[in-house]
Formats: sequence, C-alpha cells, structure tokens
Amino acid sequence: MSDSGFFDTHRTWEDWCGMLLGAVIVASPWFPIQDQPMTGHEMVILNAVAVGLVVFGLSQLEYVALQRWQEVTTILVGLWLIASPYALGYSGEGFLRIYHTSLGAVVVLLGILQLWQDWDLTDQDMLKHGQ
Repeated sequence: MSDSGFFDTHRTWEDWCGMLLGAVIVASPWFPIQDQPMTGHEMVILNAVAVGLVVFGLSQLEYVALQRWQEVTTILVGLWLIASPYALGYSGEGFLRIYHTSLGAVVVLLGILQLWQDWDLTDQDMLKHGQ
C-alpha cells in the first residue's frame, strides 16, 4: 500500500476544508468558551468576519478556477490571522487569541500544502482541477 502520491495532488476536499475553515473563523468570536463576552470589540469581530469570508471565498475560487495567487493570498491571510491578536490589541483575550492563532496556522499550512502541490502544474493542468 503506497501513499507516496497522496500529498502530491491537489484534491477538491482540500478546497472544502478551506471553506469550512473560513466558516469557523467567521464564527470564532462567538465560540462558547470565551473569557469574556465580545461586546464592545467591533474591530475584532469585523476582522474575524472579514478574514473568514476571504478564506472562504479564496477556497471557493480554488475549487472553481485554480490559480497559484489564491494559495499565496491564503497564506498571507492566515499569517494576518496569527498576527491580528497582537496587531489589534486583543492578545490578552485568552481563548480568542488561541483560536485565531491556531486557525491561522491551519490556514497557512493548508495554503503551503496546496501551493507545493500546484507548483509544477501547467496552466492547462490547473484548469482541469475539480473535473
């Protein structure tokens, strides 16, 4: 049983995982385990919703029309999600900082995996993704 090619091919389930990650990021400010309610943190909520929608949208674009810039953008957005607790000043919020750091790391790893898988593909091969 050889799984040597499992991580070599960009599969559509990876795009679906990206869409799920985007939805989870949007919902993250309202996760049940929070140190304090998110009232009065409009910038934090707006950031989570915006980042989640971007991750969701990029994953949908990858599912429909695969391009390398989408994966690079996914990595950058994931890095922003990791840095946002410190840049926006909610690094002391406990679980939300942990959520965003962890979810951002998963987004970055997924983007790196997809970019690595698609690095040597031609434009014609990328057009065949999802078919």
